[in-house]
Amino acid sequence: MMPRYLSANVIFGLTPIVLVIALWQGLVSFGVAPTVLLPPPGLVFSRLLQQLLTWTFQEEIVATLIRLFAGFAIAVIVGVSIGVAAAASPVINAVVRPIVRVLAPLPKVALYPALLLLLGFGHGSKITLVAADALFPILLSTYYGASTVEQKLVWSAMAAGTPRYEILFKVVLPAAMPSILTGCRIGLVISCIVVFLAEMITSTDGLGHALVTAARTFQAVDMFVPLIAISLLGLILNGLLGAVRSYLLRGFPDA
Repeated sequence: MMPRYLSANVIFGLTPIVLVIALWQGLVSFGVAPTVLLPPPGLVFSRLLQQLLTWTFQEEIVATLIRLFAGFAIAVIVGVSIGVAAAASPVINAVVRPIVRVLAPLPKVALYPALLLLLGFGHGSKITLVAADALFPILLSTYYGASTVEQKLVWSAMAAGTPRYEILFKVVLPAAMPSILTGCRIGLVISCIVVFLAEMITSTDGLGHALVTAARTFQAVDMFVPLIAISLLGLILNGLLGAVRSYLLRGFPDA
């Protein structure tokens, strides 16, 4: 039953991707878009396989992954910590709530010029931008999950003699884990987008920089290769996080 369910999920998941590639090929085949501007998908994927074997392109991927993972890790640590603290303490909640309401809707990329002046053109400014953008979905999801933990669970743990600091790790965090992991999946997608955008704006390496370099020299095929690469990286990372979620929530009925 389970393998059949998984195969159905895989088929439904791959169908939209196949349709997009078919539409792409159709636009090229029927001359709707010139091949100079929109190369056929077969040529792009072939070029991607060639690039993956080169040390230069591997370095670009590594640079992007370093910024992505560093910024995402900071967002998870800070977001979960503040979210749990705000849910547990009315005082902290009163301080955090207005800050979140002001900063959450703000497009963080607008702060990137200031980050460049403060942190320079290296990893620091890009990691900070990724962390700032991925922070709020994780924080809000953590706060919601921790706030909706049934009070009876906490009372039962206290009645059983569980120390207050252990209640956080044995009751609150496990109960809030589905919401926290949902926020992490959203934050991961945002991290992929933001790190690519930051590298396009100003960088000397990374997939975003590779796209801009190819565009400036009118190399359409090489311009599409980083786009496909970041999409595949996002797909792989989302799948890995989904596997981690299924493992951590294996005791939950809806996992």
